[in-house]
Parts: sequence; C-alpha cells; structure tokens
Amino acid sequence: MAQAALRPTVRGPTFIRLLARLAEVDVAAPGQSLPDRLGQWLDWNHALSLAAALDGRPTSPQVGSPATDDLHAECVRAREILTTAIHGDPLLAPGASADTGNDFAAYRQLCLARQRALQATTGRLRGKLRDALMQASPELARLAEVDAVMEATLTPREHTLLAKVPDLLHQRFERLRAAGHASPTWLDGFRRDMQSVLLAELDLRFQPVDALLAALRTS
Repeated sequence: MAQAALRPTVRGPTFIRLLARLAEVDVAAPGQSLPDRLGQWLDWNHALSLAAALDGRPTSPQVGSPATDDLHAECVRAREILTTAIHGDPLLAPGASADTGNDFAAYRQLCLARQRALQATTGRLRGKLRDALMQASPELARLAEVDAVMEATLTPREHTLLAKVPDLLHQRFERLRAAGHASPTWLDGFRRDMQSVLLAELDLRFQPVDALLAALRTS
C-alpha cells in the first residue's frame, strides 16, 4: 500500500495511464522528443515517401467529393456501434455467469475480436476520409498523402504494441482472482477494468479519424 501511494502519476493518453494502473507499473517520461522517436521508427522508404508527400506538388481536387455531413454521420454511427458493442457485451455484464471465472480464454477472445473490429472500422473510415480530402483542395490532398504514409509507417508498430493488451489484461485477471478468491465480486471488478481498456483503445484508434474529419469539416 505504501508503494502504491508513492507511485508517481503516469502522464500521457488515457489509454496508457489506464494500462499502467492495471499493470501496476511506473511509466517513465519519454527521454526523447516525439520527432526523435518518429525518426527512429521511419525506415528509408517511409522517410522518402513522407518527404515526397510533404514537399511534392499538391494534387488537384477531383469532382464528386462526398458530402462532409454524410461522412461525419458515418463516423459517429460507426463509433456508436463499437461503443454499444463494448458496453453491451454479455461477458462483461455485472453479475454475469461466473462459469468463465476460472478461465481467461473467453475474455482473450473477446478482446481480440473487439480489437479486430476497431482496427477494421477505423481503417475503413480513415481511407474514406482521405479520399474526401484528396477531392477537397490541394492543401487537404497533401494532408491525405501525409496521413497515408504515416499510417503505413506506424501501423506495424501499433499492431505490435496493442497486441500486448490481452496479456496485460490476463495479468490483471490473475492478480484480482488471487486477491479475491473468497469473494464473488472480483470478477465484476475485472469486467469493469476490461471494459474501460476497450473503450480507451476505441478513443485511441479514433484519434486519426477525428483529426481527418476535423480538417475536412473546417475546410
């Protein structure tokens, strides 16, 4: 308890802070600036593609740009569907059957399924928004090109890092089970934690979508 009380507050996105709390670890502040870290993640091919997107001649807008309001509505609707699926999953419902209480396998499969749904939905929306930006103006077309390069560059690292989430949840599951084996409430506590993690990952994955949509709506 004394160590927990002295643990420094983890700064950063909600998703990172939540994972750090559940894993009961301290996350040190990054020692490098964001540009320096990105520089390490870019290989030569991606660096050249990014330079070309930043320095190249903006693409001329095309006709037939989809209505911004329609895209906004589609993004909102997709997010609501994903959020409802997380909130309403029977496995995460308080007081649900404890038949899986001694086995994390069902929760792992649920986490992986939700992650796949988040990835597929946000990837599709991001592509549609880039298409709309390409048709809006030369400046927004350049933004779309930069986003495409950044997605190709960062997606493999994102997959590697987010693939660790089920393992962190498993560790949380085992700690809560060991500490609360005499009480039936520990499983509901884990369900709340897992639901919070999935909702925070949803927010994280929607950040590029929200940014592209904001650029399109303010153009």
